[in-house]
Amino acid sequence: MISFLGEYESTIDTKGRFLLPAAFKKQLPKDDGIEFVINRGFEKCLTLYPIQSWKPIFANISKLNDFDPKVRSFRRYFLNGASPVELDTAGRLLLPKNLKEYASLDKDIVLVSAVNKIEIWDKKMYDQFFENMTDESFSAIANEVMNGKEIGE
Repeated sequence: MISFLGEYESTIDTKGRFLLPAAFKKQLPKDDGIEFVINRGFEKCLTLYPIQSWKPIFANISKLNDFDPKVRSFRRYFLNGASPVELDTAGRLLLPKNLKEYASLDKDIVLVSAVNKIEIWDKKMYDQFFENMTDESFSAIANEVMNGKEIGE
């Protein structure tokens, strides 16, 4: 299973490309080509999935019941804009224009590990996310999400 750690800043060039940080490249499997699917995130960011992480998600979505209107709505929204991307010879990825606009990405971005994928945020929006989080609110969220589980379980 692929897993990422780290937070790195990058810059989008005038053609809409950014350099994938070397530290993330080192965390990718060596035996496969470097293919990704880029998609809208749940917040106003983008999510970059290595193809090995995307395939099981897509397989699960493909098995959902087409007769359920919630499934159709979820598929439309989640898959809207999902695009295959590959590293160019310089190690850059090209952001699709519609996704770049969705996440308000202009120049300065932050790439953040999100377990088996990478989130791509506008730097100002990412900084605002953390400015709005207090120690107390983070503690409450951690308690709720971890549901009394010990770290490392």
